[in-house]
Amino acid sequence: MRTNISNDFVVSDRGGVIENRHAVHAAVVDSKGRLLYALGDPTRTTLARSAAKPAQAVVILETGAFNKYDLDEVDLALMCASHSSEERHITRTRAILAKIDADEADLKCGGHTPISEVVNRAWIKGDFVPTSVCSNCSGKHAGMIAATKTLGADVATYHLGDHPLQVRLKKTVDEICELGERESTWSIDGCNLPAPAFPLLSLGRMYASFAEAVDTVDGEGNGAGTARVQMQARVFRAMSRHPEFVAGEDRFCTILMRAFPEMLIGKLGADGCYGVGVRASEQTKRFGADGAVGIAVKIEDGNIGILYSAVSETLNQLNIGDPDMRQKLARFHSPEIKNTVGVVTGKVSPQFSLRLIQ
Repeated sequence: MRTNISNDFVVSDRGGVIENRHAVHAAVVDSKGRLLYALGDPTRTTLARSAAKPAQAVVILETGAFNKYDLDEVDLALMCASHSSEERHITRTRAILAKIDADEADLKCGGHTPISEVVNRAWIKGDFVPTSVCSNCSGKHAGMIAATKTLGADVATYHLGDHPLQVRLKKTVDEICELGERESTWSIDGCNLPAPAFPLLSLGRMYASFAEAVDTVDGEGNGAGTARVQMQARVFRAMSRHPEFVAGEDRFCTILMRAFPEMLIGKLGADGCYGVGVRASEQTKRFGADGAVGIAVKIEDGNIGILYSAVSETLNQLNIGDPDMRQKLARFHSPEIKNTVGVVTGKVSPQFSLRLIQ
């Protein structure tokens, strides 16, 4: 499905002169898989990157690793994270490695500049050289090592595409996305693990399924639903209850989930991809959703700041939450652009309107 995308932009201006138009693709899907609203091309094949981490965390749970190694809800949130390399993130990753009798050398991700500017300045001042445990994906890697050890597979190759864990993971991602006979395509992510690509609306289905799962079971994991649904509900609760471990202080994911407590989950994927899972409510019923809702957004040029503006505007247009909740995202929604001496030179403005598909 390709639709007219002439107005599907977030715009940045300088002194009222349009400087850049950033193309937006989006899909709003309900738990029954129906595409409700769209921007640009909702079928665009999109690398989910770290937005796929909640589904990958389901596989870690399904291996039984959490029971075997006495891992907890905060550990699960960290396994879904693109964290800021704050001390709590590094400390928690090391604690997971200690619990599973693994070493930092077992991690197949490398160190890198942190996402957080605050952390980065501290590292520069201290002449600190980051190692693998500092990677924003270190929680996911530690979780995959735990799953690999639980399966009795080779730890040294857990990151390779033909490893038993990765084969199992690919199958599970396809099932959660409801791809049917069409399989996802996988590439190597920045952290050295396989990352899936599939139509953007499939990412929406993925996130709708997590929000639907938590409405199917209660806070103790009781109620209707398959074992898979139980695991998805655990992931939703972990992310929504511990958003500071999914991202970090002053990060969009953290602020989003704090602003809408236990109503939704949101996860960034590198190069301008984002997934949101929204629990069913009177608001979602009003715009025609049957059950929970998944929102998937991709910025064509990969700009992350523009992505946050687009996600915020999408929540506004769908009227998710109340005005006070949405106001907490205001600085991401239409941020001012300032020069080196703090003079406001322009702003970022969403220019799109979600198109009804029903």
